[in-house]
Amino acid sequence: MIRVLIADDQALIRAGFAALINSAPDLEVVGEAIDGADALRQCVALVPDVVLMDIRMPQLDGLQAAEQIAADPDLAGVHVLVLTTFEADDYVVAALRAGAAGFLGKGVEPAELLDAIRVVAAGDSLLSPKATRSLIDRFLAQPSQAQLTTTPAELEVLTEREREIVTMVGLGLSNDQIAQSLFLSPLTAKTHVNRAMTKLGARDRAQLVVIAYQSGLVRAGDA
Repeated sequence: MIRVLIADDQALIRAGFAALINSAPDLEVVGEAIDGADALRQCVALVPDVVLMDIRMPQLDGLQAAEQIAADPDLAGVHVLVLTTFEADDYVVAALRAGAAGFLGKGVEPAELLDAIRVVAAGDSLLSPKATRSLIDRFLAQPSQAQLTTTPAELEVLTEREREIVTMVGLGLSNDQIAQSLFLSPLTAKTHVNRAMTKLGARDRAQLVVIAYQSGLVRAGDA
């Protein structure tokens, strides 16, 4: 059973998400938080598998809460899925840098949301198509050296295959798509992604996307 904590300052939205999530046989809502501070407290108490996190909330916003969750070693197994009405590039980038494993707009279809929770709970990352486009636009539109926090030299720890796969991750390809493109099994593709994450110190696959752009591994015109 995948245990989910819902964090949103609107009671009606929390109730709607809770009803949807609890309708799935493999998902269970274990708590509801009214803001980021409440979400952080409940994460410590409940240690859910996934936190469905809104961004704009009082007390402590969702991005700050996600960052604190990611920084707590006792919550290493908690995956944050940001669900918001704001899919602007600044929010996407901030969410990924804060350690969120996924980012979806609130206009997502119910079945997509349930699948997203499963994907994130399994340790994979997920971005909505709109969020992915925003992220690509942000980092591929004439990135300046000042933006580069991961340098090309730091990528030398990767094998050629791993560099190739990180590039594909940066372009938004899933493990299955990478596997098909490189004639690998999905399991082998995922293993390469996980090794690259470990070598680069990325908490999850989503942060590989940021690293690919920040390091210049993915450049304008590649997408």
